[in-house]
Amino acid sequence: MKNQTCFIVVLLLLLNACSTGTISPPASQPPAPATAPVAEKPQAKSIHKPVQWSALPGWTQDELLPAWQTFVKSCTVLKKQSLWKESCEAAIALQKPTNAAVRAFFERYFAPYQVINADATEEGLVTGYYEPLLKGSRKPSKRYRHALHTAPAELLTIDLGATYPELKDLRLRGRADGRRIVPYYTRADIMNNPGILDKYAFLWVEDEVELFFLHVQGSGRIVFDDGNVMKIGYADQNGHPYNSIGKVLVQRGEMALEQASMQGIKQWGQQNPQKLPELLQQNPRYVFFRELPADSSGPIGALGVPLTAGRSIAIDPLSIPQGAPVFLATTWPNTQKPLNRLMVAQDVGNAIKGGIRADFFWGFGQDAANQAGKMKQTGKMWVLMPHGYQAPVLSKQ
Repeated sequence: MKNQTCFIVVLLLLLNACSTGTISPPASQPPAPATAPVAEKPQAKSIHKPVQWSALPGWTQDELLPAWQTFVKSCTVLKKQSLWKESCEAAIALQKPTNAAVRAFFERYFAPYQVINADATEEGLVTGYYEPLLKGSRKPSKRYRHALHTAPAELLTIDLGATYPELKDLRLRGRADGRRIVPYYTRADIMNNPGILDKYAFLWVEDEVELFFLHVQGSGRIVFDDGNVMKIGYADQNGHPYNSIGKVLVQRGEMALEQASMQGIKQWGQQNPQKLPELLQQNPRYVFFRELPADSSGPIGALGVPLTAGRSIAIDPLSIPQGAPVFLATTWPNTQKPLNRLMVAQDVGNAIKGGIRADFFWGFGQDAANQAGKMKQTGKMWVLMPHGYQAPVLSKQ
């Protein structure tokens, strides 16, 4: 009880510091208002209902070998956990697997659970993301004016889960202002005071909207004028919440809901260049990047392993355990054609929140961009968990 009381006091002090602190840009610029992060004790966002394998639509028709290969990547992390040790060892030991052998493997070592939302509904939103390609330079110029930044040294991360395991998914970000911890700079702060991050700029690109969507996707590739390509990935973020600029445009009457796709927003930006900076600032979240090894097979997800096009998804870790196989039943973008496929939960995203909620990784290239940009489907999910798994219980509030 004493420890819990101390924790509450410390957390309140931290939040009070964040909520009362002010952003302090360079003296030559006026301060911009900041919103403080809100911390809440994480609660399970779904229940997992045991079902039979026959409940998974298309389970016997899916080509499971790509999903097994993707799961083996997860096992480089999961095998250190007792719950996953046996299944991961069996997966790694499986030699020259066939589709039938992989299906038998999953049915032997796992049990399927249907994911049910907290409100007892069985469907949720499935969106898509991809790895974009941007034209850029290692030096700024009139053409390449928009900077990518590495994670700033002054960005602080307060990991409450290190001491309180029940808060393992809660991290507060900020910066020191004397003896206070205040929120880190918002996107508006950075755009209006670019000198804040000057020393952390390491690449420059030509298209501001493409750069914004690179922040949304979290990883990508930069092609230089000499044809060389650099792979970049997520390094950190400023701790502020994600806000959809597509939703902002709809609320302002600038476009209809069905037009608010990535392609629609890019077109709006081309037609309204004077309004664009103010719109982008409506999303306070700002992402920092790092260079990835040239031989990496894909962008690195939150689990710490390369993502696999068409088989990796981002999920809410308060609903689905990271690294777990997930059978997804949805439809192809803008169609009613079934897309029933075994995926693996290897990533997270600030906009990916809720019980049945997934972001489908389409990979790299223009086709991937097209599919991801128009994907906004409903879907159902089943998580496959090793025997001995204890399903989450929703908080009674």
